[in-house]
Amino acid sequence: MRRLGALILKESREIWRDPSSMLVGILLPLILILLFGYGLSLDIQNVSLAVVIDSPSQMADEFRSGFVLSRYFDVIDIRDINSAARALERGRIDAILHLQADFTRRLTQGGTSGPAAVQIILDGTDPNKARIILGYVQGVVTTISGRLKAEGYSFGSVIPIDLRDRIWFNPARDSRYFLVPGLTAIIMTLTGALLTALVVAREWERATFESLFATPVTMGEIIVAKTIPYFGLGCIGFLSCIVSARLLFHIPFHGSWLVLGLGSSLYLLIALGIGLLISSLTRNQFLATQITVIISFLPALMLSGFLFDLRSLPPVIEIVTLLIPARHYITLVQAEFLSGTIRQIAGPSLAVLALMTIVIFAAIRWANRKRVG
Repeated sequence: MRRLGALILKESREIWRDPSSMLVGILLPLILILLFGYGLSLDIQNVSLAVVIDSPSQMADEFRSGFVLSRYFDVIDIRDINSAARALERGRIDAILHLQADFTRRLTQGGTSGPAAVQIILDGTDPNKARIILGYVQGVVTTISGRLKAEGYSFGSVIPIDLRDRIWFNPARDSRYFLVPGLTAIIMTLTGALLTALVVAREWERATFESLFATPVTMGEIIVAKTIPYFGLGCIGFLSCIVSARLLFHIPFHGSWLVLGLGSSLYLLIALGIGLLISSLTRNQFLATQITVIISFLPALMLSGFLFDLRSLPPVIEIVTLLIPARHYITLVQAEFLSGTIRQIAGPSLAVLALMTIVIFAAIRWANRKRVG
């Protein structure tokens, strides 16, 4: 028992001295429970719903109020369908509810003209999200129809309102159209960061990094030399993802290859830079690998909008997601594939990715000052 107690004491002290063990045993579970707890949500809230009423009337206002009172919708009034369509294309709204000019007349006259048709136009980029929103709309319309039917606005057993749905950008509602472009970002995050996560840490462990300090090369040259080969390797991986998306999964592409290439290059540099920065700070291969997965891969998977709608998150967490590069890149790549090049999406996304690239490589330069630490 004395020997066993001594061994347990020894291992306990090793855990206390080894920061990687503390990271895996204490910090990792805390990070995972926060990521999965906040990130895993199948609910969608604050749906941006544009309501277009061609002929305003009291009946149309009562119908609109049913969506205003719903906790799922943020109703935006837009005068004409063309303006609403442009807002949907630019990603400013999630759906359009269109009440045409004969809406009130069909409800009040009844019989000869049939039920009042209401059109719902949805952004089908994310088919699962579109299905959930359509379910919310159908629930509200069913409630309103029941009330109107009880008030006498019905044609026998016919429901007074006929909801007609239309899906844009992904009329087939194929989930691969949404998932495959997003997977490109997830794959680039994991491979890019892991490619460089071990580079500097391995040289510190082998004591070969200090020997570079005795040479005339500058630290900027060292960083560029360690980035370019892996950038070329990452580009090959990116091209394989794009070719697979087009030829194997038949994902349509409506945007600009130049914009997609520029955004992907910036994002790949960010992923490589994250790995270099982590390995520069930790100087330990095992610890660099663990931190890379926690900092780069898991947030890209859970908090980028790849799997779940970000508006279902608490406001504070939603603000934090703005710091995740994958959020901006996934928005860009999905828009380029399914919607086309939209300046209101491509411009801000490219600007944020460029800024993040500059910040990360400036941090790498600072972390790898030409001195023995």
